[in-house]
Amino acid sequence: MALLFQKFQEGVRSLVKRPAFSRDPRQLQFEADINRLFLYLSYNRLGKNADEARTEEIIEMAGKASFADQQMQVQENVHSQIKTFCTFMDEILLPKEKMVNQHEPESTVPRRSGLSFAVGRSNLVQNKLGEFDPHLLSFLHIYAILPLAFGAAAPETIPLSRAEVSHNVRNQLGYTVNVKPSQIPHKDAGQGLFLDGAVDVGAVVAFYPGIVYSPAYYRYIPGYPKVDAQNPYLITRYDGNVINGQPWGCGGDNRELWHGWKSGEIKPDVKGAEPERGSERFWKLLSKPLEGYKGDNTEVIERRNPLALAHFANHPPKGVQPNVMICPYDFPLTESSMRVYIPNLLFGNAEVNMRRFGSFWFKGGSKISGSHVPLLKTLVLVATRPLQDEELLLNYRLSNTKRRPEWYIPVDEEEDRRRWS
Repeated sequence: MALLFQKFQEGVRSLVKRPAFSRDPRQLQFEADINRLFLYLSYNRLGKNADEARTEEIIEMAGKASFADQQMQVQENVHSQIKTFCTFMDEILLPKEKMVNQHEPESTVPRRSGLSFAVGRSNLVQNKLGEFDPHLLSFLHIYAILPLAFGAAAPETIPLSRAEVSHNVRNQLGYTVNVKPSQIPHKDAGQGLFLDGAVDVGAVVAFYPGIVYSPAYYRYIPGYPKVDAQNPYLITRYDGNVINGQPWGCGGDNRELWHGWKSGEIKPDVKGAEPERGSERFWKLLSKPLEGYKGDNTEVIERRNPLALAHFANHPPKGVQPNVMICPYDFPLTESSMRVYIPNLLFGNAEVNMRRFGSFWFKGGSKISGSHVPLLKTLVLVATRPLQDEELLLNYRLSNTKRRPEWYIPVDEEEDRRRWS
């Protein structure tokens, strides 16, 4: 397996450097990231069944498959891993007499060669011949959220603490994550995220929790326009959706109707903040955050999710490579049995389609995408190498157009420039 992984890593390095059709540097970097994720997640999907021939086939496909196909397979592979995690959580938390088979097993139909062989199939995304009925999906979505609309209480679960749930997940899944003092030798390192257990490359190791703000709702982010001045727990997807992990904090000890209005248990260290210039104070006055609207997206969320701590992962120190990377995950809200374990809420009543022009966003119509499946735009962390009992380190890729913190040492300056071009 070690030799196969080495071959896989060589494939990652060579494919990322291949010529791309995209002229937009930002899109180019996004495609390179999806390319890496496709390789890592496909390798993980093969698992112990991997052999040299199959590994080479995946690497070859990664060089030929379209970006859209790779993006779809990344979603399917992440969804498959999260589905397994949700099944374990049900076994841990639901009383035996209430336990039902909510998660259907994967199909036993033989897989084909090519992309479907490499990553499997699921009912997450359908091809053109098997497209979902939009009327049926709308009914399923309404049916899933109907009890919450009428104020139904959170379902009864076994009264375990967050620590006990984490211990049980460690026993069943083989790993969990914990927050404790970082091992990075810097005075501002603070808390870090640590893997407890062992995972292979391509494993989904953590969820990035919190409130999801689409570009249409940026002005509702606390502190707007300088949203990161007092809050380092913000992260942005390539599509512009911002996730604020601060309200989640360290989670909780129960399953509850969560609205995310209150700040969580974490208090960021904001030492060394620069005083505002006169022009900045004027802009802040004109662009102050909008208030008085919180939406009605209160949902039952399992606050004991032990993997919902990705916002504690630190940037690696000088000379150290990151061991996890960000992966966009579009959770299909039609998967009602899994919803309780996805630690995110969408700010606002619905996603608004926006178009990006330079640094600005404009409304672009009512239709969001070609899919009729309602999606929650989230992020997860994926292992980029085999990991065991170590601190998880994530390349923050901070913009080089703003003053960077003292502790930030770029992993790849060129990638940072492309990401924020």
